[in-house]
Amino acid sequence: MTTHDMLAKLDAQVRHAELVRDIKAHDEKYYQDDAPEISDAEYDKLRKELEHIEAEFPELITKDSPTQSVGAAPSKGFKKVQHAVPMLSLSNVFSEEDVDDFLTRIRKFLGLSESDAVDIVAEPKIDGLSCSLRYENRKLVLAATRGDGAEGEDITANVMTIDEIPKTLPDDAPDILEVRGEIYMSRKDFKALNEAQEEAGKPVFANPRNAAAGSVRQLDSTVTANRPIRFFGYALGQVSESFADSHYKIREKLSAWGIPETTFQLCASKDDIMQHYQDILENRADLDYEIDGVVYKVNRLDYQERLGFVSRAPRWATAHKFPAEQAITKLNAIDIQVGRTGALTPVARLEPITVGGVVVSNATLHNEDEIERKDIHIGDTVVIQRAGDVIPQVVEALKDKRPKDAQKFEFPHTCPVCGSAAIREGDDVVRRCTGGLICDAQAVERLKHFVSRLAFDIEGLGSKIIELFWEKEILKTPADIFRLKDKNDDGEIEPPLQTWEGWGEKSVANLFDAIEERRTVDFNRFIYALGIRQVGEATAKRLAATYTNLPTLKSAMKDAQDHENSAFEDLLNIEDIGPAVAEDLIAFFAETHNEEVLSDLENLLAIKPYDAPQASDSPVSGKTVVFTGTLVTMTRAEAKARAESLGAKVAGSVSKKTDYVVAGADAGSKLKKAKDLEVEVLSEDDWNSLVNS
Repeated sequence: MTTHDMLAKLDAQVRHAELVRDIKAHDEKYYQDDAPEISDAEYDKLRKELEHIEAEFPELITKDSPTQSVGAAPSKGFKKVQHAVPMLSLSNVFSEEDVDDFLTRIRKFLGLSESDAVDIVAEPKIDGLSCSLRYENRKLVLAATRGDGAEGEDITANVMTIDEIPKTLPDDAPDILEVRGEIYMSRKDFKALNEAQEEAGKPVFANPRNAAAGSVRQLDSTVTANRPIRFFGYALGQVSESFADSHYKIREKLSAWGIPETTFQLCASKDDIMQHYQDILENRADLDYEIDGVVYKVNRLDYQERLGFVSRAPRWATAHKFPAEQAITKLNAIDIQVGRTGALTPVARLEPITVGGVVVSNATLHNEDEIERKDIHIGDTVVIQRAGDVIPQVVEALKDKRPKDAQKFEFPHTCPVCGSAAIREGDDVVRRCTGGLICDAQAVERLKHFVSRLAFDIEGLGSKIIELFWEKEILKTPADIFRLKDKNDDGEIEPPLQTWEGWGEKSVANLFDAIEERRTVDFNRFIYALGIRQVGEATAKRLAATYTNLPTLKSAMKDAQDHENSAFEDLLNIEDIGPAVAEDLIAFFAETHNEEVLSDLENLLAIKPYDAPQASDSPVSGKTVVFTGTLVTMTRAEAKARAESLGAKVAGSVSKKTDYVVAGADAGSKLKKAKDLEVEVLSEDDWNSLVNS
């Protein structure tokens, strides 16, 4: 590797770490706090840059990367449902060049030439709430939201009130059929609903998607029955028998069975795709429902099966997003918010303006470098951009409209909450408060994270309640949550919670029941709840799968403090753990205060050891496999995807823990190392025989 290549990779590592951190923070705001800070367009831009870096430097991809995860955990208000087939989200493209890249990746993965046909079905991307309908013996028996892709919410009673959804299917439908689609509200019905809400003195909805999602998530189905929500079906989940060989034929069959559907178009080339995209974009305003792009899906089902999935999205589909909407307004002030990791985030306070039918008054400014780069002053007239139901971003300041009294913003070097020094470490673009747990903002945000949906998921203990209990000095550590009932019963909380304004016997009892229910927690959720820097949901699962229980994890992290110890090497060998993440993990478990918190929680909780899901009927389930050399019957990407679908772990390097090395033509150093370590080596034919046995 040349010096130039080494520097390029180093730059990519730094930027990759920044993007992973920023995207995960935005995911947390959107999915867990219901308080997004950037627009869909800006979020998509960050994700696109991350995907570009990972494409150029695939060794930077980790299981904890935002490109490897999907959605958010289901809420606790509804019974949870395990999806028989995961409900994943879609990757995004934004330009004709991106569409070309999408098609090129498909051909490369499948080993196809330019002359091989790859038909694509194009369909509108509905801006609604994802829903799965399950029919058994041709009767609708279950409806569920997507949730986190693996587990959703049971909304059967509410969906049963949607008249246009067939409750029974014709005799030629399979015994088991899951129809995936979108619950939405038409523009006309949305307008009428808001007029009725306003007339009744009730709050109006921000947009049709909010109205549809809010309607279907009513615990009282009679409320849902009075809301004009509708459904479009466009894909399948589990089916008991095949009834089509292409996505186009599936759509035709669903339509014949009475499933409401959007339009869909079969495209034979990129030119066909782009023409269809342009047609939909130009006629978007004439539709009676909101869309935010066009979805492209590989038509042949055998190709879809071969292409498979990455952890958050299918390889055979993508969403071509529409351009974001913009508006011009005045920036009145810039406030600084402090997060659970001490990050100081600037937020623009705007003169309220309507963008895309939604009144917005806040926008993200990301960090101090962004403010400097865009030369944004308080008092500026600014262009803001919004796409989707999120707080927009500030695109630019209009310098020719800058008033004489506009003030240059001086980013604080001390924390606005606790007064501790706020510093930037190394190349970090984020300035952080050094106060740690003496900083109220960090402590409160960590408690919010601890009870969030992907962590302990404690219903009724939301952000406002956490803040209130903190101010009243009722909660200071996570363990205090599980002592709350005893403190209340023993009179330590004065006056008792039942007598507080807005509370009562039932609401307090419900809160205590929700807390009690979470005394037993999965190990991976427990790790995530700790709020360790750079440890997201996916990394938490990898750590849990590797160490299985808390005592083993703590012991390993203690041993890993010595970088010469094999425990440190074992930590780095975990797919989603790089040096920076490893250091954050070791530092967390070495901190005395954290040791005390962990010990306290261990005494109060039942932490279930991690039981990794495996394809038990697969001969390679749980095995670690390395592919090397040139494969003939499949591409390397296809081989890896196939192995992972069978429960195998695919590694990039050979070690004494490797079970199989699959060696194709011209295999080099990995094959030699496998022989040196006496790891079993398989030919491509041997591998195919093994996995197909």
